[in-house]
Amino acid sequence: MQIVVGISDAKVSSDERDELVTYSLGSCIAVTLYDAQARVGGLLHYQLPSSEDDPARARERPLMFGDTGAAALIEAMTSRGALKNRMQVKMAGAAQMLNDATAFDIGRRNHAAIRKVFWELGMFIDAEHVGGTKPRTMRLNVADGAVTVKCDAETFIL
Repeated sequence: MQIVVGISDAKVSSDERDELVTYSLGSCIAVTLYDAQARVGGLLHYQLPSSEDDPARARERPLMFGDTGAAALIEAMTSRGALKNRMQVKMAGAAQMLNDATAFDIGRRNHAAIRKVFWELGMFIDAEHVGGTKPRTMRLNVADGAVTVKCDAETFIL
């Protein structure tokens, strides 16, 4: 079954029939985590780099931010039997949309922030498809952990 992950949202599944998918990744970032032994997968689609930028909003909507969103996703996965040290980390997004390079450069800030989060957690990023100027769709197959990213007419396997 296809489970859609919206903006500022995350989903976790251990049902091998499920596929987690998120659409319209612009400057946002999607992160997939997958534990092959536990067969648990999760997908986060966040908008902003750090909860420190708006602590009140982060308390209300932790999945909006890379740091609090990643922590929530990891917690949801470990509650289903996944182990942090077995999780594969893959990500996509961080595009430069609407000429945001001259304004806020959110895509690059999002990318730098999430790399720092995982580095601090001792987790390595196994694959990524980031940057550019085009939106993406990212999918995670819970049965085998396969991650695909569609950008324009091309599909990439991460």
